[in-house]
Amino acid sequence: MENNKRRMLTIKEAARLIEGITEYRIRQDVLHLLFYPGKCSGQLRSFKAGNKFLIAESDLYETVFGKSSVVIDGGKA
Repeated sequence: MENNKRRMLTIKEAARLIEGITEYRIRQDVLHLLFYPGKCSGQLRSFKAGNKFLIAESDLYETVFGKSSVVIDGGKA
């Protein structure tokens, strides 16, 4: 049986993962999609767990680098 777990990141963790992306920019993308669903493409999908927004690592890479460059191997792209 395959392990289909996805690594989830907080906004702070996501900003630390990719150099040059700030927490502010990630928060903008998350909130824009939350308040304007379906009106934009390329925004960062997330969900709220308690007081934190959680983002799938694969979605973060897909949004920043594009779909063709997403290759995650052991937490590294």
